[in-house]
Amino acid sequence: MSDSPKSRLSRRAMLRTTAGAAAVAGLAAATAGTAQAGWGHGGGHGGRRLPKERIAVQLYTLRNALEADLEGTLEELSDIGYRNVELAGTYGRTAKEFRAILDRYRLKAVSAHVDFRGADVDQLIDDARILGYHMADCAYANFGTIAEWASFAQELETAGKAFRKAGIAYGYHNHAHEFQAIDGVRPFDVIARTTTRRNIHFEYDLYWLVVAGVDPVREFYRQFGRVRQFHVKDRADDGGFADLGTGNIDFARIFRETWAGGAVLHYVVEHDQPTDPLHTAEVGYDYLRNLRF
Repeated sequence: MSDSPKSRLSRRAMLRTTAGAAAVAGLAAATAGTAQAGWGHGGGHGGRRLPKERIAVQLYTLRNALEADLEGTLEELSDIGYRNVELAGTYGRTAKEFRAILDRYRLKAVSAHVDFRGADVDQLIDDARILGYHMADCAYANFGTIAEWASFAQELETAGKAFRKAGIAYGYHNHAHEFQAIDGVRPFDVIARTTTRRNIHFEYDLYWLVVAGVDPVREFYRQFGRVRQFHVKDRADDGGFADLGTGNIDFARIFRETWAGGAVLHYVVEHDQPTDPLHTAEVGYDYLRNLRF
């Protein structure tokens, strides 16, 4: 990089101050969870560690910093050590413009959150080809009836088929409500049985699984082979969000017990409401690089 260490430090401080102020101003009360007890961090005494190429960061975590200084923030992520990112929009840039910025800072888009509903799927696919990612996920859906969930799942399957034919794997990213039964049926199970393994994979958000009161390992094996990505987000003792390694989710245990077959391709650092996004990203990267399981 052409900047001196002093100027880079000054820019990082400025980015953190600007993004942090924006985050605090817009901070909503974090959702308190109903997770099971006993999720404390494990010792991780095993020798296995995550390959660097499987670690990514969800750019939604850094949205305030990216809005303040897109290129400076991406440069800082590269300096931290990230090589992979998961997209959540392109911040007013075209796909071509955003790809050029990623390339400039040696970052690769390995995945993206893109909603097929109300969108031109062909355009989404064209953008994906330019941006370079081969996996994408629908980030959120919520309905009050099982019939509505079933209809959504059918539409998700259709979209997934179109993405697959274009060489892009499409999936669904969960929150907690998909695991809360409606008339005795969990919406997530409706999604799983209505869609096919060929067209729809799952990106498990580990924080929201814990908040839902389900065991991430058990859910992984319930959908064995379909869970291709993890959102790695920690849970504070009050039920809110925490930087990785400072909360009470036992990631060492989850990673160790779901390592079979190497099915999970991306371990994506995320925090929904960070007060210091760059610090959160740095702590998350260091935690995943150093974790032994």
